[in-house]
Amino acid sequence: MAEAQIILSHSRESGIVGIASGEQYKWAHTALAESGFQRGEAGAWHLPADGTGTTVLDLVRCAQRHRTSVHTSSRRFIGDAASDLARQLPGRWEASVEIYSHPAWQEDLVPWIWDGGELGRALQNERIPYAATLTDTVHDTTLLFIERPDSHLDYLVGAFTPEAFEEGYGDPHAPHSIVLPPFPGRAAQALTNRYLPAYDQAVHARRTAAIAAALDEIRSEYETWQAMVASGRYSDATPLDAAALGTAVEEFLDQSWHRFLPVLDHAPTLLNECLPARSPWPEDAAALSRLTDSVLQARALLEGVIQGSVAPQERPARAWPAIHTWLTDDERFLRQARLSAPHRRPALPVAAPARSLTAGARPAPHGH
Repeated sequence: MAEAQIILSHSRESGIVGIASGEQYKWAHTALAESGFQRGEAGAWHLPADGTGTTVLDLVRCAQRHRTSVHTSSRRFIGDAASDLARQLPGRWEASVEIYSHPAWQEDLVPWIWDGGELGRALQNERIPYAATLTDTVHDTTLLFIERPDSHLDYLVGAFTPEAFEEGYGDPHAPHSIVLPPFPGRAAQALTNRYLPAYDQAVHARRTAAIAAALDEIRSEYETWQAMVASGRYSDATPLDAAALGTAVEEFLDQSWHRFLPVLDHAPTLLNECLPARSPWPEDAAALSRLTDSVLQARALLEGVIQGSVAPQERPARAWPAIHTWLTDDERFLRQARLSAPHRRPALPVAAPARSLTAGARPAPHGH
């Protein structure tokens, strides 16, 4: 592949659109600019509405002088495809174009894609010079929408890592991207009925797993600390004097607080989704209430440190009652969280069924 390419497609609003690609993509920018193209906000180039008399042949000749190849896409501009899909989706969705002119920009994207399917593999193994994002502004969900490699019609859609999590690469909880047809209505149905429910369930499962992992770590450290205090010795049998014990307590509480932060991040959403009255364990409601109160207290403590009303060194000890509550009631919470389901997003409107003839209906007469 040439070091610089221009990919042309057609947009109903912008006419001919040019996208630069390759390690020497700046050569392509020069050719586009000299040919009368103007650069848009997303980094795509287009001919001005008033027209300059430039033809594709003129661009090809200019590009050759700048060692750039020109390719014409058989698809319409991806910004149009993404916008049409966003308008079909229920709720509030926004579409925007992403351009990865240099291959390294695409590589930078890989760690932040939360996908266990074809989209993740394509980003690692195929050249994807441009894409579009679809953002649900209400549910804070961002999807990546690309042309499916080796296909002349289909698209792929998958998710970026939710903001509440770290990098998503290799996460076993990641949902699998799906193939979308080139028809916006059918693509919206597939996205709404298949992908988004799977995505929301994956987010729910990962939140639950993050809390379980954090509490397991705290409990393990707590048991080690209790054993050390009971024996009066460190794990290497070194005697533990009073001063060392005080230091060990401070270190344990501080470490427990930092381990507890994922609980503060994820628990409010999961607690809101738990419905103990509809579960086999309605008596868990009291435990969930205690856990909710402990999260509110710990978050208020965190806010107090940020605002300066609570000294940072006071935070670990004051947070321990909330942490201990979670260590006590974690099994009740986890069984409720694993049984619960994320809140549903808005559904697509149901199309009216085609009218059928009833037994007493008379078919319209044929003309003579």
